Amino acid sequence: MGSIDLGTAPSPASVPAQGIPYFTPANNAGAALDPTDKNTPTIFRPLTIRDVTFKNRVFVSPMCMYSAASDPNSPFVGALTDFHLSHLGHLALKGVGLVIVEATSVQPNGRISPNDSGLWQEGTDSEQFKGLKRVVDFVHSQGAKIGIQLSHAGRKASNVAPWLAMKNGVRSLRADASVGGWPDNVVGPSGGEEHTWTPGNVSFWPPRELSTAEVEDLVRAFAKSAALAAQAGVDVIELHGAHGYLINEFLSPVTNHRTDKYGGSFENRVRIVREIAQETRKVIPAGMPLFLRISATEWLEHLPVAAERGSWDMASSSELVKLLPELGIDFVDVSSGGNHKDQKFDPFGDYQIKLAGQLRSQIRAAGAKTLVGAVGLIREVELASEIVQGADQDEAHLAESMLAGSEPKADAVLMARQFLREPDWVMNAAKKLGVKVTTPNQFGRAWM
Repeated sequence: MGSIDLGTAPSPASVPAQGIPYFTPANNAGAALDPTDKNTPTIFRPLTIRDVTFKNRVFVSPMCMYSAASDPNSPFVGALTDFHLSHLGHLALKGVGLVIVEATSVQPNGRISPNDSGLWQEGTDSEQFKGLKRVVDFVHSQGAKIGIQLSHAGRKASNVAPWLAMKNGVRSLRADASVGGWPDNVVGPSGGEEHTWTPGNVSFWPPRELSTAEVEDLVRAFAKSAALAAQAGVDVIELHGAHGYLINEFLSPVTNHRTDKYGGSFENRVRIVREIAQETRKVIPAGMPLFLRISATEWLEHLPVAAERGSWDMASSSELVKLLPELGIDFVDVSSGGNHKDQKFDPFGDYQIKLAGQLRSQIRAAGAKTLVGAVGLIREVELASEIVQGADQDEAHLAESMLAGSEPKADAVLMARQFLREPDWVMNAAKKLGVKVTTPNQFGRAWM
């Protein structure tokens, strides 16, 4: 090898990140240096869905921050701000494979609170579009992928931010017009006081029933927002069908008492998922992954509220996941609950991980390839790694998992609040698992 004359050779320059109008070094933290090494655990192996490859299987769940402008007359209403850039960008900097933007409403009345994010404004010159694109571009500059969860809150809309409710001694509190709320336009598949999330108190507004034409408009609104998100450069679209928000309300016979094509039979109740997915697929790139978050069960089995009409349970979810391949949905994000105040479950241990594992086993037994995400109280590195170990179908990893007495429960793990407590989770996980990963240029000396 020849020698370098340090006195005359040019100094090396930092490689700039592309796609942003300012300088920052290009980063790709959290990627295993040798993902093909047989000792690299599945959680640090890449996952490819359609045309998108995630460098690891640690995904950030959507987290509502209640930090967007609420003035309905402002062009900035619902737009992501520098707060979101800092919050989401920092997680990308610290090595996650995918960051999902918080529940983003496809219509103004679909926000949980007046301070929620939205993507209903027309065109690429809107503040909503520009705010999203700025976050997307920065996340990409740090080597992470970014998704957006498209949502409509349904009967759980028009509430104030939770910390404001807590100051008043309650968990939830209605937002009236004086703070940007829309008390007369809270909607659901069925309407009236009996369909209020908590009937008889001031926590939520009673919904009005959507007309058939309005449901059809809602389907188009999801597709329009998906198209805008794709133009902004997001890598993944997730449809929010969980936690008692509007899609979940349509799925459940507890909250859907309609008699039109969107109510009654299982086929009719899942029609809204079918139509939204199909319309979304038409307007996003063929190579873009489409996710669906579901509440696998409402936890209402054997309770009086479900005695007459039934409820959405694991059997219902098992039927739904059979339909996902034909709808172009690639990944089911398995959560639970949130659609009725009487739900009964123990929110500890592996309560949702077990649900994800059951659905994944059924999907694989049917010969389908729909991927599964596990979410809910996943905090410890060892648990997260165990959940996905062997999901890469590497013979050694799969055999190791089976010898341990379990098959993979999911193909990726999703975490939210743990990242608020521990933004360095990915880097700490790599250290605990003995995986050598790339580090951000600016912070690398902290992990040397």
